[in-house]
Amino acid sequence: MADGDSHIGTPLFKNSLNLNSKKLKTVPTCVSGLTTLSVLLLSYNSITDLPAEMISLQQLAELNLGNNALKELPAVLGHLESLKKLYLFRNQIAVVPSDAIGGLRNLVVLNLNHNKIQRLPAEMRSLRNLEHLSVLDNKLEEIPVELGHLTKLTEINLTSNKLSCLPQQLYCCRELRKLYVARNKLTSLPEGITALAKLQVLDVAGNKLSMFPVEFHLLPLKELHCEGNKFVQCEPVPSLPYSVLTLKELVARFILQENRDRSSLIHMTLPHYPSLNSLLDSSSYCALCHTPVFSTWLNCVHFINLKRDMNIRCSLTIPVRALLCSQKCFNAGGYSYCGVGTR
Repeated sequence: MADGDSHIGTPLFKNSLNLNSKKLKTVPTCVSGLTTLSVLLLSYNSITDLPAEMISLQQLAELNLGNNALKELPAVLGHLESLKKLYLFRNQIAVVPSDAIGGLRNLVVLNLNHNKIQRLPAEMRSLRNLEHLSVLDNKLEEIPVELGHLTKLTEINLTSNKLSCLPQQLYCCRELRKLYVARNKLTSLPEGITALAKLQVLDVAGNKLSMFPVEFHLLPLKELHCEGNKFVQCEPVPSLPYSVLTLKELVARFILQENRDRSSLIHMTLPHYPSLNSLLDSSSYCALCHTPVFSTWLNCVHFINLKRDMNIRCSLTIPVRALLCSQKCFNAGGYSYCGVGTR
């Protein structure tokens, strides 16, 4: 930074500028002239917008706008393609415009904590290099399925929002190591969570979960926080009467079974029926006989001790979902599954 510009802020190191806590309401116009700037700190001010002239900061890699008065992401951000770290915590942001986020293809860290955001745009899918996403303490009611495109994510923090579910596509983020979704309204986690084979920390405390997904105990977790949920208890209830499978279920099971044989006619013709494929995507399989099923005949649980079964430093016992396909399997005996009754 040239000596003539040094009076507007404190240089941290070469090509950086510290304007934290300067009681600024706008960004000084001279900042846009510092075209080699790589780090710009503007936190703890009263800034309500960014000037369009900041588009000249094409080498800017880190921008901290925490603790300001922004009500939405400034449009100019979408043109700062070199940004790798963007901090927007503790503002008044309610809207994340698609044009302000879609151009940040090199972003690695995005912090939107303590705002009023209700939704994230589908253009989040453009952030292909994002590793850390934090939207703690907002008003999110849903997560876009496009989050599944962010395959480099290692940490997601969605604590203290209004989420009632998570998209199945979240499990495409195979590098995920930490997932925080505490204090939401989740009644379940999507099946297939074992796809997150690198997940080490999961925080689902303060939700409305009744059980964990199938094969949850196979995750390599080191920490699990799940207090404050409404887990099913091991209590005796009357058994279910024998039930007859519907014709739809019988046909679906036949198709699913035949589709396992790559040389079968059904396996070769299914790609030509995308709507049927989509319908069958929600299928599962029996915990005992491994028969593929379209609809669950009986929801069961088995109770997993975190310390004994998952090597987590906690003696808590949790219910993990298991599916049975028929009365025959339910009566087979020799297993530790318990049927889940409804009141």
